[in-house]
Amino acid sequence: MVAALSAAAARLLGVKNTNILISGASIAGPALAHWLIRYGFNVTIVEKAPALRLGGQAVDFKGETHRTVLSRMGILDDVRKLQTGGTDQEIVDATGRRLAIMPGEFTGGDLEIRRGDLSKILYDRTAPACEYVFGDSITSLTEPPAGDGVHVTFERSAPRTFDLVVGADGIHSNVRRLAFGPERDHVRFLGHYYALVELEEDFGAVPRMYNEPGRMVAVGGPKAPAFFTFASGRLDYDRYDVGHQKDILTRAYAGMGWRVPAIMAAVGRADDVYLDEISQVRIDGYRKGRVVLLGDAAYGNTLGGFGTGLAVVGAYVLAGELAAARGDHHVAFAEYERRLRGYAKIAKNGNTGPFLAPATPAGIRMRNWMFKYRFLLGLMMKLGDKFATDIDLKNY
Repeated sequence: MVAALSAAAARLLGVKNTNILISGASIAGPALAHWLIRYGFNVTIVEKAPALRLGGQAVDFKGETHRTVLSRMGILDDVRKLQTGGTDQEIVDATGRRLAIMPGEFTGGDLEIRRGDLSKILYDRTAPACEYVFGDSITSLTEPPAGDGVHVTFERSAPRTFDLVVGADGIHSNVRRLAFGPERDHVRFLGHYYALVELEEDFGAVPRMYNEPGRMVAVGGPKAPAFFTFASGRLDYDRYDVGHQKDILTRAYAGMGWRVPAIMAAVGRADDVYLDEISQVRIDGYRKGRVVLLGDAAYGNTLGGFGTGLAVVGAYVLAGELAAARGDHHVAFAEYERRLRGYAKIAKNGNTGPFLAPATPAGIRMRNWMFKYRFLLGLMMKLGDKFATDIDLKNY
């Protein structure tokens, strides 16, 4: 196992490429920073958002592999203290009558925690030994012919040179666009959008979900803001324009029954709105020169249920391989990709849009019917556990 080192000790021991820039301060980036700091690397994280993004939906971990990595990071107990718990969700009709129950263990895995809470745990662990730059973004990446680093320019900060750059900036990765080419070449739109809205109003302690063909809305409970999924063609909008996103949601949910008119009125008063497409990353390789992709930037599948676990395990493997290779990125990046390719195959399959928002009344009934038969759920959950543990986890 690679021992924890200071940056000075790492250099004395001949570790190369100790100065690393990570783009993205959500989950994957700080998780990687946690390990890199332990191994003696100098880490800078740049994040476009002006501050750490708190709140957000619940994310979860499944199986022994995920728990092992959290334990080795020393945050397993912290996650358990803040877990939201496996809360059952009622699926209701337009009158509020319960049609089915989506069990908490189906949606929440073994450990469930709000994304913002997990992000803060990782930030608190890394901030004392890591440089965070909020409210900024990379504008160019250039590797000089000599190959001795990556020259990076930013929207606001002065240019700097780093030994390595990691794109941990999500499914719409800026680093991937700059180093690997335009998003359209690597991200496949799956025909649905989803939205998360933090509402001031309380819509009940019991989580409830309501469907009409091609549309779903869920509110209530402890683990998420209002959650929307709807079928749509490709939309042209600014992901940072809250007003435009509200307008899109208002049009998409016009005329819907149940409590949706009241929910949409609350959306109109909300300040925190996040709307994005359900999509899937398809990319031939995770590395290019001194740049490497991590988490959703490399193997994202929106709402696929494995993204957070893949990000945390991927960070563990990437940092471990860099430490084992003494900073030799050629060796480390290749081994990281070899190990993660098979493990991340779950991200190549599935589209949660039609499951959450079936296109027809018959599709809604069939989806609800599935939750009445626990043996089907059990089979699906066992398959999920198999995917979540399908990696030979080295003890670096």
